[in-house]
Amino acid sequence: MRFSCSLPLDDIDEGGFLSIDGISQMAQAIEQAGLDAAFVTDHPAPSQKWLQHGGHPTLDPFVVLSVAAAATRRLRLHTHILVLAYRNPFIVAKSVASLDRLSGGRFTMGIGTGYLKAEYAAVGANFDERGALTDEAIKVMRMAWSGQPVNYVSKYFSARDACVLPMPAQAPLPIWAGGNSARAIRRAVELCEGWCPFPAAGVLSTTARTEELSNMEQLRHKIMYARELCEQVGRTAPLEICMSAFGHATMKPDARANTTKMIDDYAALAAAGVSWTTVSLPSPSRAAFIEHVQWFGEEVVSRVSGRSRSQ
Repeated sequence: MRFSCSLPLDDIDEGGFLSIDGISQMAQAIEQAGLDAAFVTDHPAPSQKWLQHGGHPTLDPFVVLSVAAAATRRLRLHTHILVLAYRNPFIVAKSVASLDRLSGGRFTMGIGTGYLKAEYAAVGANFDERGALTDEAIKVMRMAWSGQPVNYVSKYFSARDACVLPMPAQAPLPIWAGGNSARAIRRAVELCEGWCPFPAAGVLSTTARTEELSNMEQLRHKIMYARELCEQVGRTAPLEICMSAFGHATMKPDARANTTKMIDDYAALAAAGVSWTTVSLPSPSRAAFIEHVQWFGEEVVSRVSGRSRSQ
């Protein structure tokens, strides 16, 4: 089991979160605590209504992860998730290749289709065709990262003799497809290196326009479906699965009282076939976040990793 920790950049900037020094210190703390990656989310132009009802502002993911890359040496740089359909795939391919090359091959590209109609409208993307746009973007980016000229014509754009250089350091560059639906799982199996389901129940599953995923039984069923698809399409490469633990995706300040249950829950995920997990730790201040990261590394990550190695 490997861990990716959120960089808390949606906070009110009273504690120095939104600065190069703040991002650098938090990324270094995540690395020093023994976690494997730092992740950011992607909302370039959300509506005020969404922000006022539980949404969160974000910085540009490639800017933030570039700062984190410069401040660390081992830490992987993770988008969880980037909405591909918001952008031209050649623009994304250039940003990704640049970050991956400059970081020495540390970028993991978590992607998804998104769910905010207003944001799609704001950036001029077609909400109703977001699935097709996402699938096409993955295919076009793979072509662009080959180092060869790309000739590609579709209903969305026309590329003739287009080159994206330099190439990424990784080949293939890992793309993890997010979502709980059968189509999202198929996208992951057929086009990507990994799959990122996420806990969703009740109102959240409706708001996020995805299938409910609220317990281990449902997760095991979806993992079984993914494995069946791998067999059907003849996939032999392993499929990374990244999933936050039920009840622990966003840690509360009193989470330390339940360390044993937390470790058991992460072990259960690993036993089900989950290879990566995401977590957001309390961040009332930058110093408090760093302290929580240190505790999480010492008391949870090291013990979960030790159990995983012994199983």
